[in-house]
Amino acid sequence: MNEYPRHLPAEERRAATVAAMIELAAQQNPGDISTTAIAQRMGLTQGALFRHFPTKDAILQAVMSWVTERLLERVDQAAQAAASPAAALEAVFMAHIDFVSEHPGVPRLIFGELQRPGQTLPKQLVQALIRNYGERLRGLLEAGKAQGELDARLDVQAAAVLFIGSIQGLVMQSLLAGDVARLRQDAPRVFAIFRRGIGSER
Repeated sequence: MNEYPRHLPAEERRAATVAAMIELAAQQNPGDISTTAIAQRMGLTQGALFRHFPTKDAILQAVMSWVTERLLERVDQAAQAAASPAAALEAVFMAHIDFVSEHPGVPRLIFGELQRPGQTLPKQLVQALIRNYGERLRGLLEAGKAQGELDARLDVQAAAVLFIGSIQGLVMQSLLAGDVARLRQDAPRVFAIFRRGIGSER
């Protein structure tokens, strides 16, 4: 049964389109999702959908903008509520896992965009998200070194890559298993290993 109201203001219709795309991506290959399928999911005609988004790429652009805003807001809030840089790293890790658990279509869309040839605007937005996320991580890692929580010799760039790679690995394992619940089950143990690897020896 269609859960989207047929008559919505333009901004709400755009937000509903983004939500529909993310939901569909959780169920199938994002590359196979057509504008027809999105319109059907929303109980609209393709023509009605095109009044808000002229192409599928325009929808993907809106999706990546939404992901960037929501994910960075989520991790920023988690970091700001933590008592120390090391605690902030754990909070960010778990906040990211929670976000993906709530929106399993998001990593499928991101992986799909990164594999596309050329520099599409959606792909550029994904790359900008990864850069901005990395900057936040490096800031927390540097702060942890400065406060003596983390190893003074820590390679901050490599640690940030490992942090993101750990999350990507967890996501990939959950996708392969078809079990999103594994993310929240495995994440604390994986982070614990990461945390021991970057910790101060004192």
